[in-house]
Amino acid sequence: MQKPAALPELDHPALDAESIRRSLYNRLIYTIGKDPITATDRDWFYAAAAVVRERMIERWMETMRSYYVEDRKRVYYLSMEFLMGRSMTNAMLNMCAENEFRDALTALGEMGLRPEKIADVEPDAALGNGGLGRLAACFLDSMATMGVAGYGYGIRYEYGMFHQGIEEGQQVEHPDNWLRYGNPWEFPRPEVLYQVKFHGRVVEFAEDHGRKSHQWVDTDDVMAMAYDYPIPGYDTGTVNNMRLWAAKASRDFDLKYFNEGNYIRAVEDKNDSENLSKVLYPDDTTEMGRELRLKQQYFFVSASLQDMLYRFAKTELPFEELPNKVAIQLNDTHPSIAVAELMRILVDQHHLDWAQAWPIVTRVFSYTNHTLMPEALETWPVGLFERVLPRHLQIIYEINHRFLRDVMHAYPANPEVWQRMSLIDEAQGRRIRMAHLAIVGSHHVNGVAALHTQLMKDTIFGDFHHLWPHKIVNMTNGVTPRRWLNQANPALAHLITRHIGNDWLKDLDQLRRLTPLAEDAAFREHFARVKRDNKTRLAQVVKQRLGIVVDPDSIFDVQIKRIHEYKRQLLNVLHVITLYNRLRGGADATPRTVVFGGKAAPGYRMAKLIIRLINDVADVVNNDPSMRDRLKLAFIPNYDVSNAELIIPAADLSEQISTAGTEASGTGNMKLALNGALTMGTLDGANVEILEEVGRENIFIFGLNTDEVAALRVTGYKPWQYYDANPELKQALDMIRDGYFCPEERGRYKPVFDNLTSGGDHYLLLADYAAYIEAQDRAGALYRDREAWLRKAVLNVAGMGKFSSDRTIGEYAKTIWNVEARPRAL
Repeated sequence: MQKPAALPELDHPALDAESIRRSLYNRLIYTIGKDPITATDRDWFYAAAAVVRERMIERWMETMRSYYVEDRKRVYYLSMEFLMGRSMTNAMLNMCAENEFRDALTALGEMGLRPEKIADVEPDAALGNGGLGRLAACFLDSMATMGVAGYGYGIRYEYGMFHQGIEEGQQVEHPDNWLRYGNPWEFPRPEVLYQVKFHGRVVEFAEDHGRKSHQWVDTDDVMAMAYDYPIPGYDTGTVNNMRLWAAKASRDFDLKYFNEGNYIRAVEDKNDSENLSKVLYPDDTTEMGRELRLKQQYFFVSASLQDMLYRFAKTELPFEELPNKVAIQLNDTHPSIAVAELMRILVDQHHLDWAQAWPIVTRVFSYTNHTLMPEALETWPVGLFERVLPRHLQIIYEINHRFLRDVMHAYPANPEVWQRMSLIDEAQGRRIRMAHLAIVGSHHVNGVAALHTQLMKDTIFGDFHHLWPHKIVNMTNGVTPRRWLNQANPALAHLITRHIGNDWLKDLDQLRRLTPLAEDAAFREHFARVKRDNKTRLAQVVKQRLGIVVDPDSIFDVQIKRIHEYKRQLLNVLHVITLYNRLRGGADATPRTVVFGGKAAPGYRMAKLIIRLINDVADVVNNDPSMRDRLKLAFIPNYDVSNAELIIPAADLSEQISTAGTEASGTGNMKLALNGALTMGTLDGANVEILEEVGRENIFIFGLNTDEVAALRVTGYKPWQYYDANPELKQALDMIRDGYFCPEERGRYKPVFDNLTSGGDHYLLLADYAAYIEAQDRAGALYRDREAWLRKAVLNVAGMGKFSSDRTIGEYAKTIWNVEARPRAL
């Protein structure tokens, strides 16, 4: 695509404070349609968002044009989640114009504008849930900052996952209606509309030259409409694009039913179609929920591939050139149906032979694995696939047939290996293994931490590693310092910049220059003031939202992540109960505030019971006068990006305590250490690499390692032995079992007790309990030595250079995608 010969002259909105002030006033009146006298904080937010957005648009359009003119190879990042958080402050910072915007907003204060309220009006975009989605958002930020021609593709969820409320200690799910007032950052593209098919049947026929062909007919169709979302890089002219798909009915209204008076049936098809993009991760404990999940995955994959191929067609190149122009990254198994879909498009629609199409597919795709737990690897019943995506089932069977033929040649007379590697799990009721489809259909497969990648090779994907020893590679995760330090913790960012300059924002390895400042008493004192101010701010929020008064001078011990048994929030609770019992018994201890945050999947009963237990323990501990503020416990509801930006800068201790060998990487551990928290962790995920970067003396490592976990399982783990041998553990567990924290329903937590004892304690909490308590005792003792703690906190920040998502994206670009990073000048 060539740049037009002559474009009309643009206004080029300026970034000085006075120009921004005028724009704000004009946008309020001419775009929002409100008089400054009656304008609300929300009106001013939308005016401010319009001003920020219009200053990104020209860069955005120039970026998109440059990719065509320069004939850049594109990277397409397919993800079910993009946990973006709020966009306005992030965009101001990335345009290096935050001060100018703040001055402009302040100057309008006489009109009723309250600058401090404006940013808080913006809701978090409900486009993700946990680490998977936040990683995707960090990667988009890094691709834009580094000048990688990257696009994100996902779903425009109308309600997200859910808004978490806590009622009587229990999680209650409410719709997250984040689009209630519209989204000022998105651009609807009603002209970008693709048909997505479901159900139907497959007709096989022979073409004139005898080639067998297939046609997918009698389908139920849904339309995918695009919404574009600009992604600005930091201090660069690059603004990349995230394209999200909303489901639209192929037929809005059935007049026949309406005229018959059946008004509900008249719009039923429309409602059924548009349910596809209503919520993230519908409850899959029902058949209907499972079908909806599969449809969601195919819906966004099909629309995205059609869009990519439409863009590729403009090059007028043959499909053999597709891998030289397109790299598609599958973020976990959710989009892995893309392998079969691209084969369907090439073979059925463009009539390539299988032998032509398959090498194209395998040179285009790469797959990121995010879990080591076999039960978490996504599989679908063959019967469900046959009903919803019948042609894709045929294609998967053919892929499997050809793949197993190669496996049989490599491993003759070894049917156990054939069964393990097959795309179809015959032992579990015939299910399609989506991870296997992604591996077979990709040129690279990557883990997200060094330990995780090695365990992939040694355990769950060992057979594939033996067959293709160079396919599985490591790409240790990272986080963007623009969001997680510059935006989340501006006072610390300013302190760092004052001492080492601002190059660290694009080169996080510059943080190593802070190492000698750990011995500088004046720097440590300023560092301590920043941390205490952040803790005071969090304490005020905890009091306001929960009615709990906490001491900013206590150690803030934080565990914020999805609630899951393998993440072992229960181990943390056992420590809280142990500490509570010690204090009641007259022992002394460092004052401690324990903070939890995280959502449980709606159908995950044990995780929801853990949340209730945390809140019941908090009710007892926080209202016990004998504690005298020495121990407080708070569960902050609705953990999201904005709450993370509040909690992370205030944390002293970062709980990363999953069973060794279960956490793929973790990124919360990186964000917390980047903000000066010391890690309390097992040798799991990226904790291993954090230890290497900050030094063993600056981290609290405890518990079994992966080899010891495996050995214990082989020899036979007996949780009752640990229960009987440790009086403090026994006391804590008995209190849970006997209803100490819920006297009105004493059997409420017996399932928790049973799970940890007679149930086998699958995640080895009891085996790690004593080591965890000892490590917590060391942390409490160290915190009393203020200067020693501060030195270690500074050294943790200094050691975080490796964990920038810029480094991760640079490795993807070189090793997997084969693309160049070319940042655009401003």
